[in-house]
Amino acid sequence: MKAGLIETIAECLSSFHLLMFFLLLLLVARMREAADVKAKYPNKIPVVVERYRKEKTLPHLDRIKFLVSQDISLSQFVFTLRSRLSLTATQTFYLLVNNKSLPCLSLTISEIYRDNKDEDGFLYMTYASQEILFCLRTAALLPVPV
Repeated sequence: MKAGLIETIAECLSSFHLLMFFLLLLLVARMREAADVKAKYPNKIPVVVERYRKEKTLPHLDRIKFLVSQDISLSQFVFTLRSRLSLTATQTFYLLVNNKSLPCLSLTISEIYRDNKDEDGFLYMTYASQEILFCLRTAALLPVPV
């Protein structure tokens, strides 16, 4: 019985190491992609914008990767995203950076990138509706159970 347990543990460790290897390969590929984009377009910021995974009311974007001029404000980028999402004037959405913060709309994309870029070189943003944002903020304000 011990031999079977040792084999199972060895298989799990082997699978874990294989998974970590593939994750590292993906990270290296994303790093290379961001570096290539920055070299080819030095005045642009590589941004990934995805819909929050539990979002139900807002549509999906037709693409998630954007090359954004570094000197535009976040409010200008939001306008672009609103157009791509075909939102009405009454529909609201919020952009979270790294799934945790709501940046000031007057900041430039380069300022947000400087403070929040991922180790792979991309800036990650998530959009969500007011309902989802309320749930996220409420969960963040609740005390952590001890």
